[in-house]
Amino acid sequence: MAVSARIHMLLLLISLLSRLGLGRYIEDNEAAEGLYSMLSLEQKRSSEDFIFRRPLRCLDMLATEGQFTFMAAQPQLACAAFLIGEPTEVISLELSDVNIDCSAGDFIKIFDGWVLKGEKFPSSQDHPLPLRQRYTDYCSSSAPGGAVLSSQNVAMVFFRIHSPDSGFTLTVKKQHNPMPCNIMSQSPEGSFTMVMPHHHWNCSFSIIYPVELQLTELSLGQAKSNELSPQRPMRWGCTGSGDYVELLGGNGVDTSKMYPMADLCFSPSGLTQMRMGCDNSVVRLVSSGNYVNRVSFRYRLLGRSEQPQASENSLDDFCTVG
Repeated sequence: MAVSARIHMLLLLISLLSRLGLGRYIEDNEAAEGLYSMLSLEQKRSSEDFIFRRPLRCLDMLATEGQFTFMAAQPQLACAAFLIGEPTEVISLELSDVNIDCSAGDFIKIFDGWVLKGEKFPSSQDHPLPLRQRYTDYCSSSAPGGAVLSSQNVAMVFFRIHSPDSGFTLTVKKQHNPMPCNIMSQSPEGSFTMVMPHHHWNCSFSIIYPVELQLTELSLGQAKSNELSPQRPMRWGCTGSGDYVELLGGNGVDTSKMYPMADLCFSPSGLTQMRMGCDNSVVRLVSSGNYVNRVSFRYRLLGRSEQPQASENSLDDFCTVG
């Protein structure tokens, strides 16, 4: 992925964290400069055998493999590292050289997904594991040893450390995911195909940008449409069919709390493309497990002049451009 796209994503994440009340982590210039320079540093990997190493910050975002070491210079009571891979990757996380005092309230927790202001991605409706099983607590006696593997291309590490010179090292590796489901896009433009073969699972592709979205292929059950033109509108009321595609928009990350902008449960001769002006635009494939379902789509970032202006706090007006 281009450096400019990663910088765009990082800036958007910083903006989102600020709106969610976490801006205190990026208020000092040194920390902010570190976040901006992080991406250029990650480009210095010269070979597959090279192990990339750098310090881990209290608020950080990791998009590459490597070893990341956190060492507290002062009490750090609310820290988080967001990890993201390519859509077809899952993330392996392993802790080492841990020097924290669990009895004093220190902790390190790994979460299978992302959490922002209490909202979780993937949502509890879409993730294959119960919520309590998505947390791995280093200080818990039941915490498994070895690496923790995410279910999708995002994961998160929460940590709190009271004493200076305490810390840990986090080793991040990526693995190929042969059947990606519940994806957070790194890029503001691209294309993707979600396939669900005879599993009663729901899969979401989340794009944390305002985008123009166009479905290019849809196969639900036995029906299939390979060439979909933008002349025919989508249909509402498919949620009872068991197999359908939803387009969702909102300003958080939990798909169960997002605004349903359209749904589709049949293969028409035409399909509308849509401009979605939300902070988060989602394509969600709901499957009954009775069929092999498939949806393909393209998306691109909306230009500044294409993005809507909010009117009277109406999410409908703000998210839907046309």
